[in-house]
Amino acid sequence: MDELPIGRRVAYWRGRRRMSQQVFADRLGKSKSWVDKVERGVRRLDKFSVLHEIADVLQLDVQLLMGRDPERRTDALNCIDQIEVEEIRAALERYDSMTAFFDAAPCPPPLDEMRKAVSHAWLTYQYARYGVLTRALPKLLRDAQAADAAFSGGDEAHKAAHLLGQVYQIASSTLRKLGEHDLSWLAADRSMAVAQRAGDQLLAGLATFRVGNALLALGRARPALEINVNIANRLAPNAENEATPERLSVYGMLLLQGAMAAARIGDSATVRDLINGAEEAAELLGGDHNYYWTCFGPTNVLLHRASAAVELGEGRQAVETHEAIQPAEFNALLPERRAHHLLDIARGCTQVGDVEKAGAMLLEGDRMAPSEIRCRPLAHEVMSDVLRRTRGAPPAPIAELAEHMGVGV
Repeated sequence: MDELPIGRRVAYWRGRRRMSQQVFADRLGKSKSWVDKVERGVRRLDKFSVLHEIADVLQLDVQLLMGRDPERRTDALNCIDQIEVEEIRAALERYDSMTAFFDAAPCPPPLDEMRKAVSHAWLTYQYARYGVLTRALPKLLRDAQAADAAFSGGDEAHKAAHLLGQVYQIASSTLRKLGEHDLSWLAADRSMAVAQRAGDQLLAGLATFRVGNALLALGRARPALEINVNIANRLAPNAENEATPERLSVYGMLLLQGAMAAARIGDSATVRDLINGAEEAAELLGGDHNYYWTCFGPTNVLLHRASAAVELGEGRQAVETHEAIQPAEFNALLPERRAHHLLDIARGCTQVGDVEKAGAMLLEGDRMAPSEIRCRPLAHEVMSDVLRRTRGAPPAPIAELAEHMGVGV
């Protein structure tokens, strides 16, 4: 990558961010022809100010764009930088289990310690502390892989595989939030294979949920829909599958993720059927719970109703659904869920032209979980939309948040 001409690096990162040349050109305020010439090396990039603008649009360190080692950002407390991405990538590229097939595995950390570390990582994710989590993930991945490689059979092997499967899922969800969709898919795919070795159908169901999430982020909505519905049908409570709280939670989340995929392709009838099915599971569960780290329950179903409405372009319905949620139930949810929902509602508000309320939703989400608003590429897009459509100077709190996010006013 470092040896590539700078135009090729621009093309590479534009592709990683899933932007067309036209979208990229619009965000730069340039023509599509200008972008094409830069990427083909016909036009030179010799102004540092232009390089900074390109790096801002692509959301990466300008040093990385120039083929140099990236410098750690001063705001890395809340977000992720390219050094951390590469450290996570290196950890995902390890194959300790294959090495252990030929040689004795290294001494792994005790499983009790691993279990505590994994639980802490889940809570760190659900409190939307992504900067803390991304710096811990490389070591957590290495330790979990070493533990998994150390046991070849028996109960300890199942426990180690279960923990590794969870770590892969945490990594997948975090990377998806931060726009690293290819790595998110890789981690989710790994979690499916490990879940099978762990012998836990519900863990495999959750791994399917993560794969569906990653596929959706990659623009693969139809396979995301199919895989979620397929596994949900196999896990559905029935005469053979007891309706335990854990099963209801995983089953319900698969239906909700399937509904989000259906919304992405505009299939409103399937969205309605899947969310209604999840609602029935939530009623059986009775209240919002965090079994298998799902945060599933009636309130989360309402959050997904609103989110699906946004994906369908029905912003007004999303806002009405939000307004019908009981504040006590909403406030009882973990910060990531609440801030994620407020970001969805901000998107819905922009769809109906209420940019003032959209800005208010971003501010409220930032108060709950700053990383969910400041670090997510999707939130940057919403803030850009709010700023562009605000008449005159934006309110001071919005301008300040935009500055923290690195979004130009």
